[in-house]
Amino acid sequence: MAKGRDKELIELRDAALCRRYYYWTEVQRLRFDDALKVLSRQEFFISEERIMAIIRRKSREDTGYNLKPVPKVKAPRLTAAQLELFPVR
Repeated sequence: MAKGRDKELIELRDAALCRRYYYWTEVQRLRFDDALKVLSRQEFFISEERIMAIIRRKSREDTGYNLKPVPKVKAPRLTAAQLELFPVR
């Protein structure tokens, strides 16, 4: 018997997670970050980063759902000099 986690169970979990992500974002019209919080803290008990990794991986596969993972966004780095260009009134 192989050691480690059961790959079939992981695939079933990932499929259920994608269905729930679709439900929260498309049916209930919840914002993606709020949907991630619900999935992470109330339904699947895994990190939001892991959930997004699963959704990105499953969206590359043909799941039958119209999954649109959120792109990775980098916050702009502003310096103090750049902020001085916008005077406070």
